[in-house]
Amino acid sequence: MAESDFTPAPTPPIPVDPQASSSRSQQLTLKRSASASFNDVLDESVSRKRMKEEHKVPEQAGEAAVPADDSALAEQLAQELQCGCCSELVYRPVIVAPCQHFFCGSCCVLWIRNGGTNCPACRGSSTSVTPFRPLQSVLDVLLRAAPHKARTERERQQADELYAGTSMRLPTPREASPEPDINPSDFVRPCPNCILGNPYGWRCPVPIVDPNVDPDHAWLVEDGTPPGHALCGNCENLLALPAPSTTKCDFCQVSFCGIGVQGRCIAAPIISQHPHGFSDVGDLIQSSSVYECFNSNTVEVEIMLDYLTTQRITPRHIYREIVAHIQAQPRAFLPLMQLELFVDIHPLPAGTDPDPEAPRSKICRQCAAEVFLYGLRDWFLRERAKGFLEESVLARKDCADGAECSQQRDLEHAREFNHMIANAPPAQPNIDDAPAQEAARTPLPASDSPTPSLGLNTPDEAGTPVPVIYSGDLAANVPVLHETSDVPMQP
Repeated sequence: MAESDFTPAPTPPIPVDPQASSSRSQQLTLKRSASASFNDVLDESVSRKRMKEEHKVPEQAGEAAVPADDSALAEQLAQELQCGCCSELVYRPVIVAPCQHFFCGSCCVLWIRNGGTNCPACRGSSTSVTPFRPLQSVLDVLLRAAPHKARTERERQQADELYAGTSMRLPTPREASPEPDINPSDFVRPCPNCILGNPYGWRCPVPIVDPNVDPDHAWLVEDGTPPGHALCGNCENLLALPAPSTTKCDFCQVSFCGIGVQGRCIAAPIISQHPHGFSDVGDLIQSSSVYECFNSNTVEVEIMLDYLTTQRITPRHIYREIVAHIQAQPRAFLPLMQLELFVDIHPLPAGTDPDPEAPRSKICRQCAAEVFLYGLRDWFLRERAKGFLEESVLARKDCADGAECSQQRDLEHAREFNHMIANAPPAQPNIDDAPAQEAARTPLPASDSPTPSLGLNTPDEAGTPVPVIYSGDLAANVPVLHETSDVPMQP
């Protein structure tokens, strides 16, 4: 058979399994889907990379997305990192154990100096204060991103003077004053010196009867204070007036027991007393009475506080110099007594001043604080005269109204002008010229003659100079010449 006549047999069709076909179709579909997804991922990655390059937002795997508005983030962080005392962005933070509250180091120093014995935020029992270095690192990052959030240079300088960056310990609580002698019954309880065998070495000559022992002879509350007794001006407990431990303030006329709280229930010699509430410069910063002494001129107060800090001057040192200055005056403390500065200082009834013009020797802590506030401004005037202040402070122009200026609360005006100007003392009249001054003050009857022109002496017809006397109110304003000198005297 020839080769050309050969025809290959047709290939029989291969049977197709429907399930296998379906499985294959799914595989093809999955492969196509996977390929498309992979391309989408690539496209998405490229888009995301392009977006990063355009916006220049660094992002690492596992990190949270950083908000585009950095100022909003800085503002939120600044609010979260506020000091619990001054409510400003914390500076040189410290942490209190064990409550873990944080504050400015300088704020915590002031808290301790003012008698704080626990956490300023939660008032919980605390033991130590240590620098909070991890938070300081966060603050450094925040201030690099937002420098405008930093505290002012003046605030940082003042804080650095208070806090040196070391650990501190909170002091143990001070001894609490004893509870007031409140009588739940109708009878007065005996004072410490009324008790037989008391540890104070002295007993009342007429002791108060203990109502628990002899209620029939006990002293009734409605009858007032028992004779020979009074209430302590500090702890408000009953005391014996003749007792050796009892002292009396010569200013407020209140007695103190000398038993309740050592160093506080006492009227001490004037020069050695502690003014109540003024232990250090921090107390002056927080006292509104100090600002009232300067007519609410905050600029002058800050100048004084800077001076005290630089010179390391304590309130007690100021108080002693004020007392020495007042005692050197001819009338000593009499002007203060006439101003009634020491009236109603204590809630207790005060005794009667036997001689208002008598010298004063004993003073209580509350009255010492009044003396301190009375002389603080004049003391700083005398200190300024020593020339230790900065040249920029001393070079300011004096305000025309001085201490009476009504614009002192305006910071711009207070920074530009000096208001620490000594008040001119009132002129003291000369006793020798009293008749002449009285004649000058006495108006003469009005006359029809014209008022002569202002002059000192007018010669008469003989050439002898005679004094000119003016009628009406004008005479009160004309200076009177001394007979033997040309020194004018104040009327």
